[in-house]
Amino acid sequence: MARARPHHVILVGGGHTHALTLAALARRPEPDLRVTLISESRFTPYSGMLPGHVAGFYEYRDMHIDLQALAARAGASFLCGRVRGVDATRNEVSVEGAGPTGYDTLSINVGATPDVSGIEGAAQRALLVKPIAGFLERLEPTLAAAERAGGPRRFAVVGAGPAGIELACALRTRLDAVAARCGAEPSRFAVTLAGDGLAPSLNERARRLAAAALRRRGVAVETSFRAVAISPDGVRAADGRFIPAQAMLVASAARAPAWLAASGLPCGEDGSLRTSRTLQVVGFDGVFAVGDCARIEGHAREKAGVFAVRQAPTLTANLVARATGAPMRSHRPQSAFLTLLSTGDGRAIAARGGWFAAEGALAWRWKDRIDRRFMAQFA
Repeated sequence: MARARPHHVILVGGGHTHALTLAALARRPEPDLRVTLISESRFTPYSGMLPGHVAGFYEYRDMHIDLQALAARAGASFLCGRVRGVDATRNEVSVEGAGPTGYDTLSINVGATPDVSGIEGAAQRALLVKPIAGFLERLEPTLAAAERAGGPRRFAVVGAGPAGIELACALRTRLDAVAARCGAEPSRFAVTLAGDGLAPSLNERARRLAAAALRRRGVAVETSFRAVAISPDGVRAADGRFIPAQAMLVASAARAPAWLAASGLPCGEDGSLRTSRTLQVVGFDGVFAVGDCARIEGHAREKAGVFAVRQAPTLTANLVARATGAPMRSHRPQSAFLTLLSTGDGRAIAARGGWFAAEGALAWRWKDRIDRRFMAQFA
């Protein structure tokens, strides 16, 4: 009797969840699965190490996963291309420059990008922090220009959440190094962090520590600042305040790529795919969605890499279950999690829940160890 063909799983996007799923399949191959990974790039960044890379602590190779090599170890095919849409009624994925690709099961892990729809000029003039690959491509020339006469001297980071705090501190460290190479004073460069509120998702003690760290690092902070326009010479708020700057980074609230909703899949207000606790898209049992581009119904959480990482075991088990007929596993996202914020000076802030917060060199060593251990899974 002929053996049934393997169940074809397409993974769209090389986010943290999919990378961990491939690593799990490399350790324990599943003969019932034929896996194809589709990603716009061969190398995918680990967001936890982005601030350290901006500060100059990590090289490019330290914070990037080689998806093609990872897929090969997992026995999966790798297709480098941009996905334009999904036809979930025909079980097909449309890839730019190629014909439709059929699947039995689809999983989507394509992240999110800053929502700049309410900031005039941001899409044209600002460095959007996500997707990270595009951000790094534009950041390095900007920093190189800062070393030259006439280059940018004032930098603004829009979005004062944890990501914005880390980036502002990292940028301060990098610019101090630029000033040292040029034989100039660090005051040659100015960094300003602006947002509605300083890290509102963190507890009060953590916010105080963050404010103190920003003062220590020489980062100016503008709160109650709702950016509405970015021009070549700075950022303007709804109340008329203006931050002079020649380089603007945006790390504000994010939304999922528009092609998800255009594909007819159910999405929330921020464009995120709506899923059940099995991580299946509501109404489409053959489609899964994880990471920042998805939201579990009844379990709204902020967009953070820790949630994507924790989803990987459930996704892996349920992809196999789809192929074998085994029961689906249910995932419940944690309500409290550890946050570790690098302050760019060999220190970090650790925070969890409504009361715990601490700051110092030990927290940085803790964060560095966690991040390096995460990346070691893909070496």
